[in-house]
Amino acid sequence: MTVTHEQLVDAAREHGERYVEAFNSGDVDTINAMYTEDAISVWEPGNPQTGQARRDSLAEFISQKPQMRATLRESHVTGDTALLVVDWAIDVETPEGAQHLEGVGLDVLRLGADGQWRFAVDNPFGQSPAN
Repeated sequence: MTVTHEQLVDAAREHGERYVEAFNSGDVDTINAMYTEDAISVWEPGNPQTGQARRDSLAEFISQKPQMRATLRESHVTGDTALLVVDWAIDVETPEGAQHLEGVGLDVLRLGADGQWRFAVDNPFGQSPAN
């Protein structure tokens, strides 16, 4: 069976929708399964994380029960690599009070042998939001 370019783009978009659903439900295991083993996340500008440090930071943040909204701005797919540009916003209650975070994320996904897209690079602060 041949997969069309449009099907790959749709699958990459659906990956983002599943991510938001898992994020908002606090499902850390599902979120982690959506990353490659060697994935890089830049949840704090200038501080990329991989491996266990990435997983620990994610678990700590998800424990605060954040709620995310995300809108896909652009998607580009070539072969087994996709680039997603995503407008996102997160609201979270912290011990210091309510926080609202937002940005434009740049995400690079790789298509696995199992046909599933996974984050290779997750950079939510890839671009400052437009003023």
